[in-house]
Amino acid sequence: MTFSICVREEYEDDDGDEQLRFGVAVTTRLPGVGTLCPFASENGAVATQSLVNVELGRKGLEYVDDGLAVDDALRALLNADEGRDQRQLHGVDADGTFAFSGEECNDWYGHIEGENYTVAGNLLVGEEVVEATAEAYESNADGDAPLAERLIDALEAGHEVGGDKREELPVQSAALLVRRTEEDPGGFTDDLRVDATETPVTDLRTTYEEAKRGYEIILEQHEEDTEEVDESDEASGEE
Repeated sequence: MTFSICVREEYEDDDGDEQLRFGVAVTTRLPGVGTLCPFASENGAVATQSLVNVELGRKGLEYVDDGLAVDDALRALLNADEGRDQRQLHGVDADGTFAFSGEECNDWYGHIEGENYTVAGNLLVGEEVVEATAEAYESNADGDAPLAERLIDALEAGHEVGGDKREELPVQSAALLVRRTEEDPGGFTDDLRVDATETPVTDLRTTYEEAKRGYEIILEQHEEDTEEVDESDEASGEE
């Protein structure tokens, strides 16, 4: 089921404290990929694809949340899965990465493990799709743009070199999730899906930009309301 990327990043919050963020993004030439493949929490990110077993993603993330290393968690689930030869499963946690592609996945299939990320894909036009996705993320890993935006950039790079090879399928989808160890960072743009479209990555970017614009409007209104309250309190104090 096409291609996806999972990432881990360190960053400092507004108080100067060290935090982690985890992201996962995926796109495919089928509808509703966001309901099946991507999973993320403040402890890690996992993607399950090819012949999808949703429980691999759901339970894998639960195990990671319980403190099991992502490598141990996902490997244990695959060992107990009779359909593992048709699965792709990959992810990251606070300390490591894991990626698996079963030998019965549909060509082209394969994966890449980077220092802080994993990329995997199947039914692709070729290896260049996962390579382009990985390279796009690596080139922007230290950038100032939000992780959600950079995940879309990575998907776009893979899509532009061919992506999913099933050109006869018009309905496509894309999704992304971002989670942080920071308690309340906001995040109207961190859980986005496009369930049925012919231009999934473009529409995911549009959805992101509109969500960001709406969030900025809300923040602006909140600041104006706060200023009005402060001015009212000052006026009352003067009287």
